[in-house]
Amino acid sequence: MTDPTTDHPLDAALDAFVVRYQAIFPELHEPFDPEWRSPCELGEPFAGDDGATLVRWQPLRRPVFDSPEAAGDFASLERALEFEVHPDVKRYFARYWSAGLEATASDGHVSLILLWNPADADRLAENLIGHALAKRRARAGFSVFFACTEADSELFLSIDNDSGAVVLEKPGYKPIRTVADSLAAFIATLEPASPALHPERLGRVDF
Repeated sequence: MTDPTTDHPLDAALDAFVVRYQAIFPELHEPFDPEWRSPCELGEPFAGDDGATLVRWQPLRRPVFDSPEAAGDFASLERALEFEVHPDVKRYFARYWSAGLEATASDGHVSLILLWNPADADRLAENLIGHALAKRRARAGFSVFFACTEADSELFLSIDNDSGAVVLEKPGYKPIRTVADSLAAFIATLEPASPALHPERLGRVDF
């Protein structure tokens, strides 16, 4: 059966990136947390070379975009903000269950933020409420962060909620500059990078 959501440029761009990522990095694993399980986990936990307990995983497609499960990710946030979140934000975060995916962009390293489980979606919404308050204090329009940059940088990438453009930002300030006209256009430029480059994985010996 044909998946109608693949007709959307953002879905197509993200799917293509995930396919490239899995082809280059077929073995992905994270520290196992029995209190923080994910639908994208594979098999049973195992002991890594350093004795840490790990679990294998792969990005897992969620139900189609308009399912109640996916559509509900931002419902509480929209009620709190009293306006709608940009459709590209919803599509992006509703597409996969996944840990962060690393990439190389034209300007440097990017760590894509994705949702590990339903509780992660709730945590993201809570963080975005605080982000919205900081934006109001800065007299800047609302945006939704979706990626970190270099591990030692406080800059991050967001989706401008009005235009859908990808912007480079610093916490509590107005956007620094526009990076791409749309999230689909930005993701289409990315090349997969080593999972070990994720800020939370740096220094681990199991890669």
